[in-house]
Amino acid sequence: MSEFKYACPVCGQHIKCDSSQSGTQMQCPTCFQKIVVPQAPSEEQKFILTGSKVGERPLPKNPHEGMTTHGPAKSFSGVAVVIVIFLFIGVAVAFVYHGTIFKKPAAPDDTNPPAMTATDSAAPQKAPAAKKQLPPMIAPVSSDTNWSLNLKGWAIPDSAAAGRIAGQDFICQRATFSGGTLTLRNGDLNVTINFGGTTPEALAGKSLNVSTNAAAAARVAFRWKVDDQAKHESFTNGYAMLLNFGDVENNRVSGTIYLCTSDDQKSYVAGKFNAEIRKSKPKN
Repeated sequence: MSEFKYACPVCGQHIKCDSSQSGTQMQCPTCFQKIVVPQAPSEEQKFILTGSKVGERPLPKNPHEGMTTHGPAKSFSGVAVVIVIFLFIGVAVAFVYHGTIFKKPAAPDDTNPPAMTATDSAAPQKAPAAKKQLPPMIAPVSSDTNWSLNLKGWAIPDSAAAGRIAGQDFICQRATFSGGTLTLRNGDLNVTINFGGTTPEALAGKSLNVSTNAAAAARVAFRWKVDDQAKHESFTNGYAMLLNFGDVENNRVSGTIYLCTSDDQKSYVAGKFNAEIRKSKPKN
């Protein structure tokens, strides 16, 4: 019995066996593939035979008949070796970088509550933060810096009309012009200036400068309450007033005012207003 070598058809490993084992099955020591041992070559054959995988058609007995078929087997086996090498490399890389490539999903953080879904509508809602309230505006007490019956050269403040009326703080919250009367309101405390039925269109763009020596001027009146009792005081002269009207626009008329009266409390109001124009109700 003579020995010969043949190549594994998968990885190309050369395997030595006895000629008596031709046609039997063997296992490749490298890739562990089951191989059918080829027929032993004749003495004239100098090339290495290639076995066939179990289940494949066995190689032809005449080696010359299989030269065209098995000519590329050697090159195929080389490709198979390269593939096997790359597979080993891929497995090694996957093993080393397993924690980086295949990250596990992070466990939910119990410290943060889950986002509310539609099914959570019955859950208590967090109340919105309360808006910080600004301290109420307080008008300064009448003094030589804000009250005078001679308003020549005085500048009207660039802020909402405010002051002190009948000893009470006054800050204009709403202004209206109706029936020829301009009214500045702060709750129950009102300042009215009656222009004798003149329309706001006729006063638009006009400026009034009333001094204490005017024989007759627009009627100025104060109305307020003390312990739910209505109080009022009016002036037709003995007061000083600078009043400037702007244009009528969008059913409103804007303007600026500086008014000082001769009452004991030295009432005054100074600043800007934007009055809503209201049509007076017809008299029955």
